[in-house]
Amino acid sequence: MRNAVIASVAAYAPQRKISNQYFNETLGEDVDSWLRENVQIYERRWCAPDESTADLCEHAARQALERAGISGADIDLIVLSTDTPEFISPSTAAVLQYRLGATHAGTFDINTACAGFVTALDVGAKYIRADERYRHVLVLGGYAMSKYLNPEDKKTVTLFGDGAGAVVLRAESDSGKRGFLASELRTKGEYHGWMGIYGGGTHKPLTAEGLARHEHQLQFVQRFPKTLNPETWADMALALCERIGVTPADVKHYFITQININSIFETLDRLNVPRDRATTIMHHFGYTGSACIPMAFNEAWEKGQVQAGDLCFFIGSGGGLAFASAAFRI
Repeated sequence: MRNAVIASVAAYAPQRKISNQYFNETLGEDVDSWLRENVQIYERRWCAPDESTADLCEHAARQALERAGISGADIDLIVLSTDTPEFISPSTAAVLQYRLGATHAGTFDINTACAGFVTALDVGAKYIRADERYRHVLVLGGYAMSKYLNPEDKKTVTLFGDGAGAVVLRAESDSGKRGFLASELRTKGEYHGWMGIYGGGTHKPLTAEGLARHEHQLQFVQRFPKTLNPETWADMALALCERIGVTPADVKHYFITQININSIFETLDRLNVPRDRATTIMHHFGYTGSACIPMAFNEAWEKGQVQAGDLCFFIGSGGGLAFASAAFRI
């Protein structure tokens, strides 16, 4: 029996920094105070005009491969999660496969919005467990939402940043001591029309009228219940604990979608664990969607906070609404 272990992690954010003061000037009002006090976002990174999701993913992927001590030719599968793809078709993963020289790798994209990285992590781990031909799987979350923001909509333009994160999953003999332990996917499809980019698909092909209504840009249509994320995140964490026979206190790290720091804190309070068990990165990167969880994981990894034997929970949520959770022992 084989299992998928995390061999490496890496992340990348664009060089262009956008401070809160930028929005004070462009929107003509003080949004910096609200962002600092309510969501603890101070700045974010945006792509350059000629920079795209594939570029961000390439940077993260190359670093992850180097840290894992392998080359593109060693990758058997690339699973890339994004809802800001390079093209509607073909997949962004195919672009990345070519750039990395991953000539032996199959590819596909996953779009479960901001739950995408954890969904991809789940899928990649199960490929390794199910089929001995897959030894190395590259899993990525890429996000370039700045390309889809309405600069006049303060509800969205001030929150989002761009970035990418990657992990290399490696097949190892399953000793029961490390690697993938359990996962769960959930969807609350009744919320599919509450937030998203609704123009450009077959339901609403882009027209001049649609462009005028900003259908090609991200829209918050309705406000979500404040307790929806923390209730679901905490419940999914408890479900993972029950499946693998641990308590929330046994989990050393919680890597959770970075949309709202208060929702993260409420989740940990519900689990009765210290708030510092969750790494938060929205302060200097904004909300980076499908990239935020691997970016947070990378930050903790680079700081030496993640040690061998640590139990980590990855819990993501995004438009749809889609939710995903996965437990790994490092």
